[in-house]
Amino acid sequence: MKQFFGMSPSGNLKEAVRGLSQPQLIMLFSNGRQFEAHVEELRQLYPQVPSIGCIGMSYDKKIVKDGVGVVAFSGGVTAVANALEEVSSMPVKYIHRLKQDMQNVGGSKKDTVCIDFCAGNDACALTTMYSVLGERNISLVGGTGDAGTVSVNGRVYKDAVAYALVKNNGGRVKVYKENIYRPMSPKRFIASRTDKSKYILGALNGNPAKEVYQNMLHVTEDQIPTQTFKNPFGKINGDDICIISIKEVQGNALACFRQVNDSDILIMLELADYKAVVKDTIEKIRADLPKLSGVFSVNCLFRYKLFSKNHYMDEYLQEMGALGSHAGFVGYGEHYNNRFVNQSMTCVAFE
Repeated sequence: MKQFFGMSPSGNLKEAVRGLSQPQLIMLFSNGRQFEAHVEELRQLYPQVPSIGCIGMSYDKKIVKDGVGVVAFSGGVTAVANALEEVSSMPVKYIHRLKQDMQNVGGSKKDTVCIDFCAGNDACALTTMYSVLGERNISLVGGTGDAGTVSVNGRVYKDAVAYALVKNNGGRVKVYKENIYRPMSPKRFIASRTDKSKYILGALNGNPAKEVYQNMLHVTEDQIPTQTFKNPFGKINGDDICIISIKEVQGNALACFRQVNDSDILIMLELADYKAVVKDTIEKIRADLPKLSGVFSVNCLFRYKLFSKNHYMDEYLQEMGALGSHAGFVGYGEHYNNRFVNQSMTCVAFE
């Protein structure tokens, strides 16, 4: 297969798709002002090609902040795009679509991946989708777009998860999740006074969550929303750690970017040597798939902010670009199989 990336900083879609020939799947990344117009224009340009889209920044070796970017697959891909609607309340109502699409595409863990863009309620959407994908061990990579809006095949949805099933007819696919944080201390906290619907973390080991965070890191209340770039929480999930970013302070509680439940076990994380972590990820991808044809990734907005603040974002994209064809978008939360994660990078590599 071949991966295409095109962009236009001014939002000119025809400029972004210049050179795109016989695509078999198109992914659109637009700005909030032009999203609906771009969705319709893309449908007219490629009426028979499956597509999914969302609002957000995209990139290959440089980033498109406020225009339009297009990632497309061609040359040996079987793909289908669809949506599960009512994602905020009952996405399972539409699960028959995913079941039928799975039958149509075929495929297996070795050669097929699901890429999704979600408009919200990510954890529920992923659990619903993976109830079907998990039957065949099909991997999933995706993320949350901006403004609660996605698109599928030329139609805009406000409350849905857009997905594309992609079968690589010429080789394998492998998915990866990159974590640039490590445990700060062995101390563990039991979460309580949580509000799952609002992602509120009220207390840790019975003490107000805000005070626990401040005392651990010696920061003021005003510093908490930016300190999370260096010190998010981590939720222990078997042998893995899921990162939990802090959104804001609410009284003595902390509002987070992903759900925390009563009795969840959390630890404090600290920023590791992220340049070394990135190099390790690149080497692993190269070792796993020596004949690489493309990498599609989702980078968290907080990673983008952290890398940009430390003048590393351009270098990061150049390093990932050395793999060959690397493209992706900046999400508000990342998806990895059935997990909704924060401050991470997830990607799928195609042989």
